[in-house]
Amino acid sequence: QVHLQESGPGLVKPSQTLSLTCTVSGSSITTNDYYWTWIRQSPGKGLEWMGDIGPSGIADYSPSLTRRTSIGRDTSKNHFTLRLSSVTPEDPALYYCARTTAWSRRRFHFWSRGTQVTVSS
Repeated sequence: QVHLQESGPGLVKPSQTLSLTCTVSGSSITTNDYYWTWIRQSPGKGLEWMGDIGPSGIADYSPSLTRRTSIGRDTSKNHFTLRLSSVTPEDPALYYCARTTAWSRRRFHFWSRGTQVTVSS
């Protein structure tokens, strides 16, 4: 059974950096077939793919977020991370982590429950 669990603060101040961790169980983040993804959904908007990290540790980012986003991993802990810098009032959303496959990186097979992130001073 694949399980993804996020952790991290749900409240971030404007201009600061949002940091979230997704801990994975039941699947290795270094397995060749899978990519590990961050997605968010803002109020009234659809899902937004933020970026992912593959089995080799190389990350790929949404063009609209690439300047502010960093995705990393710790293979010893089987977790991957999201850092979103310079947060603004446009960034509050429900943030999810998910697993996709190497041949279909926009189809999310396993999801976390989501973390609500608020941006407020």
